[in-house]
Amino acid sequence: MAILDQSTIEQLKAYLANLRRPIRLVASLNEGDKSREMRSFLESIAPLSDKVEAQFDGKSQRIPSFLITAEDGQSEVEFAGLPVGHEFSSLILALLHVGGHPPKEDADLLDSLRNLEGRFHFETYFSLSCQNCPDVVQALNIMAALNPNISHTAIDGALFQDEVESRKIMAVPTILLNGEPFGSGRMDLAQIIAKLDSGASAKAAEKLSGKDPFDVLVVGGGPAGAAAAIYTARKGIRTGIVSERFGGQLLDTLGIENFISVQHIEGPKLAAELEQHVREYEVDIMDAQKATRLAAANGDGLHSLHLESGAELKAKTIILSTGARWRKIGVPGEDEYRNRGVAYCPHCDGPLYKGKDVAVIGGGNSGVEAAIDLAGIVKHVTLLEFDSNLRADAVLQTKLNSLSNVEVLKSAQTTEVLGDGNKVTGLRYRDLESGASHDIKLDGVFVQIGLVPNSEWLGDTLALTQHGEIDVDGNGATNLPGVFAAGDATIAPYKQIVVAMGEGSKAGLSAFDYLIRSGS
Repeated sequence: MAILDQSTIEQLKAYLANLRRPIRLVASLNEGDKSREMRSFLESIAPLSDKVEAQFDGKSQRIPSFLITAEDGQSEVEFAGLPVGHEFSSLILALLHVGGHPPKEDADLLDSLRNLEGRFHFETYFSLSCQNCPDVVQALNIMAALNPNISHTAIDGALFQDEVESRKIMAVPTILLNGEPFGSGRMDLAQIIAKLDSGASAKAAEKLSGKDPFDVLVVGGGPAGAAAAIYTARKGIRTGIVSERFGGQLLDTLGIENFISVQHIEGPKLAAELEQHVREYEVDIMDAQKATRLAAANGDGLHSLHLESGAELKAKTIILSTGARWRKIGVPGEDEYRNRGVAYCPHCDGPLYKGKDVAVIGGGNSGVEAAIDLAGIVKHVTLLEFDSNLRADAVLQTKLNSLSNVEVLKSAQTTEVLGDGNKVTGLRYRDLESGASHDIKLDGVFVQIGLVPNSEWLGDTLALTQHGEIDVDGNGATNLPGVFAAGDATIAPYKQIVVAMGEGSKAGLSAFDYLIRSGS
């Protein structure tokens, strides 16, 4: 069966027209089904350009796998497993970059990459359903394509289960450097280079600090922040966005079916479309930057935003749209076994638990959706809900109840995550009706109990509620003149994408109105 349909083949052919030098696809295969799929896959790609040659005499120990290498052997990117699903874009970019097409990255950053000294072999474990993995895979592929001292292998953890077990990989993306742990979770090119070269980080911070003051500086690149930036940029005022990761929670959301006028879209795709829309305007996007402190305007009328990198940005107005993150259960063992059996992204890490027993904590929409998704991968799912009833939408509960490998425990309070020192082995809960304590043998625990606003870095700079939400009025204004807020970090009810966009738009318009009225 063809892996690539005709439409995809035509699109890939158009991309490969941008190759500037010949490349070889060198596959290591056996007689298995996955190897046959890879051979067919590569045989469908090679004829699309006269600069691509497929060979099937590779010597890699990982089978199936294939190497993308330049004719001079100076660039090497390897995929162990088929890069389809979320990773298909990683394949396209790897082909282009090894083939000499320049990456769309900051020129100074690429210079720092080319100047890295030493030998670096990176290995990244990913899953095809992981939304954060492509960012890491693509960043490391760029490094391998541009610096001959760097190589990278991207490994489908679901396909190489024995390797995942032996190396104790329990979350994706997980990065190894020269065989040793390097990082886990989403990282972009700038963050990876900064870990290898502290001088690059200092240069980047100096460059940021040298920027002229903004009329509006948006902190956070999720739906609220993107909407705010679009509305202010359309007014013709100098706008910037600072974000840890553009897209925010969208990057961790698999399917969205309640975004009005769009019947279904995946979170990462919507995040990419939001970023593309923002870039249609003259908005300065500063990604992979974490805000650490906000200083109110003094005599110069400018607020100061301090970043973890050491940079300082100034702006006449600020819009805070820092969103929220997964809430922890706060029990013994949770932090100890994070990424060693405790996970918060079922779409990312679920494939690593194929054929195993897992638990989902939380009976809201997120928890029930996680249980439904995991039931198609793992051996058995136990869903634990503190309340006496599930809180998920009825349509989700109906689906959940139809699954034979899911057990629902209500009035169940998780009290401890159990482990053997290396990984999760089970979970302890208390039956709130009988008071009895029970242990369940498990391989993984997925926590889905709601969100916590990303606002602790603000301290007492402005008014927060007892739950840490930013207090705003009907126009999105905080108690600090010239500082506005929108989205999941605020008191606005109903933490929904469409609500966040509306609140962000309102905050953007309010910031513009403030600038007009204050004569700024």
